[in-house]
Amino acid sequence: MDLSPKQIVNELNKHIIGQDEAKKAVAIALRNRYRRAQLSAELREEITPKNIIMKGPTGVGKTEIARRLAKLVHAPFIKVEATKYTEVGYVGKDVEGMVRDLVECAFRLVKDEKTAEVSVKATEAAEQKMLRILLELKKNDRGETAREVFEQNLLSSLKRGVFDSLVIETDVRDDPQNMELIPGGAAINLGSIFGDMLPPRRKKRKITVKEAMKLFIAEEAEKLIDDDAVKEEALRRAENDGIIFIDEIDKIAGKENTSGADVSREGVQRDILPIVEGSTVMTKYGPVKTDYMLFIAAGAFHVARVEDLIPELQGRFPVSVELTPLTKKDFVEILTNTEHSLTRQYAVLLAVDNIDLTFTPDAIDAIAEISEEINLTSEDIGARRLHTVMEYLLEDISFNAGGDYPLVHVEIDRAYVEEHLAKMTKDRDLKKYVL
Repeated sequence: MDLSPKQIVNELNKHIIGQDEAKKAVAIALRNRYRRAQLSAELREEITPKNIIMKGPTGVGKTEIARRLAKLVHAPFIKVEATKYTEVGYVGKDVEGMVRDLVECAFRLVKDEKTAEVSVKATEAAEQKMLRILLELKKNDRGETAREVFEQNLLSSLKRGVFDSLVIETDVRDDPQNMELIPGGAAINLGSIFGDMLPPRRKKRKITVKEAMKLFIAEEAEKLIDDDAVKEEALRRAENDGIIFIDEIDKIAGKENTSGADVSREGVQRDILPIVEGSTVMTKYGPVKTDYMLFIAAGAFHVARVEDLIPELQGRFPVSVELTPLTKKDFVEILTNTEHSLTRQYAVLLAVDNIDLTFTPDAIDAIAEISEEINLTSEDIGARRLHTVMEYLLEDISFNAGGDYPLVHVEIDRAYVEEHLAKMTKDRDLKKYVL
């Protein structure tokens, strides 16, 4: 998608409030990818992404900025926690796993796109397959013309969903189940590993026409898609468009200890270094180079500092941005001006149970004020505090809603907020006097 940095920031503003410095940094990084793609092959080889490190407390939008950025341009994206990796020689995750996960994400992304492209043909083929099954169930011995009309009516009824709840017995593909080869380890799908080496298995199942149609469409789409082309495109996307978000990088920073849980901190950094610098990782879809992937690292850095990372790793993250704690004004904006704000989410959820929920401006102001003060007097969890506050606030309404009641209008004002959040505000006031 050809977007200017300003357009990218405008898109991010629909979902994330504030943090302009971080948005600007990721917008420039994304635009530079487009600029690089327009250059000759020789020049493209020389230009690598300028990786970004984000500093800021939890809940201020670090992950959301990266996730929305990837979604904006349909780029393969994964989020990993630096703390789950350990130095070679210790029990734990191998750092190369993050690249394999990214390639897996790219494969699914491309596969979904190709499936959407052939969906019309796949649906037509699936309908013909289902039509043959229904004809067997509803045999018709009339003349040829009458039978054609019968088939057309049957197909029309199938498309309208008339037979959706009809249970039929049919052959469906029996995909291998995920297995845990190591107790406590990740589940592995043997079918995805061995591919064509395992013979296709099918079994008889009694399922509804609606469920069978989904399976038939998926099977027909598989026949129309060239798997080799999907793998090739997935590797290209992962290499050139992939974004890896490494969270909690501050937890592996700090001076090396000689014993205890921190023994492999610097080792993990040294293991991550070649991935970020650029190396080739073997995946089940083929070798993939990490040279042109964009890495975004993030951490609160309350105790450790960016300078505590090993110099080589610091050098691979030339762009450093600091995200600021959220203020009352930010909370008001989050509750009112984001595309899928919490107030709208609760309004549509309760509308299912005939509750017409509205919030007055002074109620929004009170919610924002309480959220900010709780963050200041206890742990600062950023925008996630709003989830806690809103759940407490709407607990009674959510519990009593439901059933065949007529439409009820509920307006939340400041008085309602203060009354229903009295316990939270009382605890908050007490904390002011606790050292």
